[in-house]
Amino acid sequence: MSAHCMLTGIAPVFGNRVSHSHRRTRRRWSPNIQHRRYWLPGEDRFVRLTLSAKAIKTVDKIGVEAAVARIRARGGKV
Repeated sequence: MSAHCMLTGIAPVFGNRVSHSHRRTRRRWSPNIQHRRYWLPGEDRFVRLTLSAKAIKTVDKIGVEAAVARIRARGGKV
């Protein structure tokens, strides 16, 4: 599973874990990615989107048709 959001493009961020003694080791912050299935009335089918929690709220606000249009404008396949 790829940890990228299809709508916002958010991806994992990398940085350092710093211990008490100030040793630094690499770590990763993963976004809150979830799979959601939406009914797409224009195409009369379900689509499965990989979205972050923020993107799910955006889909609720703008609608699934507009969200799929944005994903396709970014070059994503739905």
